[in-house]
Amino acid sequence: MITVFKNLYQYRELIAALTWKNIVLRYKQAYLGILWAVLKPIMLMLIFTLVRSFVGIETGRIPYPILTFAALLPWVFFQESASEGVSSVTSNASLIKKIYFPREVFPITAMVTKIVELGISFFILAGMMIYYKMMPSLYALWVPAIILYTMIVALTISFFGAAINVYYRDMSQALPIALSLLMYGSPVMYPLSLVYQKLIVEQAAGHWSNDLYTLYTLNPLAGIIDSFQRVMLKGLPPDFEALYPGLVLTLVILPLSYVFFKRAENWFADVI
Repeated sequence: MITVFKNLYQYRELIAALTWKNIVLRYKQAYLGILWAVLKPIMLMLIFTLVRSFVGIETGRIPYPILTFAALLPWVFFQESASEGVSSVTSNASLIKKIYFPREVFPITAMVTKIVELGISFFILAGMMIYYKMMPSLYALWVPAIILYTMIVALTISFFGAAINVYYRDMSQALPIALSLLMYGSPVMYPLSLVYQKLIVEQAAGHWSNDLYTLYTLNPLAGIIDSFQRVMLKGLPPDFEALYPGLVLTLVILPLSYVFFKRAENWFADVI
């Protein structure tokens, strides 16, 4: 693991250069430029707010639009980091054939590019908090750790998916669909407290309720989104009981995903 960090530090300038190239190429001829990065969470927030007006979702004292936007920040960051990370190796085929450097640079670069866009979304969230007269508490200091956890989850998927995608290009097409479905199994449109109320408090699924709640929180994004909302909007610490199942699963899968990527890396230049 120490060797991994040494390699990344050694190639930090390459990561920075590739990140800048990605940003410039993406928004070079776009009239709104990098503002396009925040249109997705804003539009989804508006759609979810409209849907909520019909079906009704209890959110307590937190206004639904800002609660949903706060959920969309880590979700969109994760979704796009993972999606672009999976296709990052094949989209840089020319570089792979020319020179050698650690190929994990590509998924990491895709994720770093999204960090820039995430930063812009934070300004939108800050504006909404001012509008709704909400002030973050000291628990907001948890945000960097939550974002770091989100990055680890995205890289776990990116490493495995990028290696598979070199051999089977269907991976880059299937993953966005799978992640879109996963969004409905994550507390984006609805708060995690609603799931907790139904399964743990009301035991809506009978004797399966506790197991189903644990299964639900095995999705790392469940704990990530809920924790982000708690520390930014509710002035509460993260709910570690909701975080632990997904965190343990991620820490188990990440090394396996990375080892798989490194072993597959030996044949990237031949196959791609």
